[in-house]
Amino acid sequence: MTDLSISEARRVALAAQGFDRPRPSGPIRPAQVRRTIRRLGLLQLDFVNAVIPAHYQVLFSRLGPYETSLLDDLVYHRHEFTEQWAHEASLLPVESWPLLRHRMERRDPRSRELTSFMDQHPDYADWVLGEVRSRGPLGAADLPETEDTPRRASGVWGSVPRAVLEAHFSHGLLGAAGRKADQSRVYDLAERLIPPEHFHRELPVEEAQRELIRLAARAYGVATVADLADYYRMPVRDARLRVAELLERSELAEVRVEGWREPAYLYRGASRPRRIRASALLSPFDPVVWYRDRAARLFDFEYRIEIYVPPAKRRWGYYVLPFLLGDRLVGRVDLKADRKKRRLLVPAAHIEPHADPGDIADALAAELRALACWLDLDGIDVGDRGDLAPLLARAAGSAAALRD
Repeated sequence: MTDLSISEARRVALAAQGFDRPRPSGPIRPAQVRRTIRRLGLLQLDFVNAVIPAHYQVLFSRLGPYETSLLDDLVYHRHEFTEQWAHEASLLPVESWPLLRHRMERRDPRSRELTSFMDQHPDYADWVLGEVRSRGPLGAADLPETEDTPRRASGVWGSVPRAVLEAHFSHGLLGAAGRKADQSRVYDLAERLIPPEHFHRELPVEEAQRELIRLAARAYGVATVADLADYYRMPVRDARLRVAELLERSELAEVRVEGWREPAYLYRGASRPRRIRASALLSPFDPVVWYRDRAARLFDFEYRIEIYVPPAKRRWGYYVLPFLLGDRLVGRVDLKADRKKRRLLVPAAHIEPHADPGDIADALAAELRALACWLDLDGIDVGDRGDLAPLLARAAGSAAALRD
């Protein structure tokens, strides 16, 4: 069995996520966005807009500045990618649709109230589906009131039309045809959005799960069974069976990672670079850190998003992004894009115990400038909270404009 030091494991993991190469120079093209998503397998959707919705940030971390319309076009116009529940709500290639079909066909375990409502109002559920079929793409607000069904119902989150549309979406009958200005979904029949060769393809559950584990292993490089299960939110007991099958096929190799209590599995095609030269701010929903237990094992980085923590109890801030430098997470910054004043606000900046602030401040300031320019902001304002804040303020030149 092969042994990996923790630094080797970090480099394998970051290479699998696309951080083993410099960001592209020149304008980003659709092919580069397409390749990046397929390399990751999916993008988790999150529309918290403190900085920019998370799925756009994940691409920026790897590609640098790009036109976000490129992603929207690939998803909602070219229909090369689609929305579905995978690792939470996600964007994923349309060819992954059959891999999730067995989950779509199950009753939605996330909402017993909604399931109960659908059982009690089957005619209304059929009517909603018929409206989309006959009228084309619709949002919840486009569905009129009905005499027999209240606009809102006890135990159903949001409006009844939205809840029923979401239920049909979860079951794979509807897909996301687009997003409105308020980011709410516009729904259409999934069979009109997913190419027939993928929509009608049926796979045995074991084969679909095996491919999902294979995709997760490729995206992670090296991982435990729990890590792999979490990528597409698969039960660990099922993931363990699929990992054993991939071991037999020599697509995975069991390895020991320094400091990890559980066995790890190395993807057959994983790159093992000697050095990682990354410099990137990571979304809280980036695959590098979205499974907090893995982030702690891999980077010795304890991470919790504190959006829902009362302000007085927050340790780090409202919307905190980890900073990746080389193969380590070396700091974290609380960020907010003030679009009215056209400033990138940094209320707090903290350094990790193992890191040297003198080496970090300049690199982080450069990344903040790149982010601010991409967001079309004119400058950076660094607050006074955190042990990295004074050095970062000097490095960022927070009073200076980013553009002449």
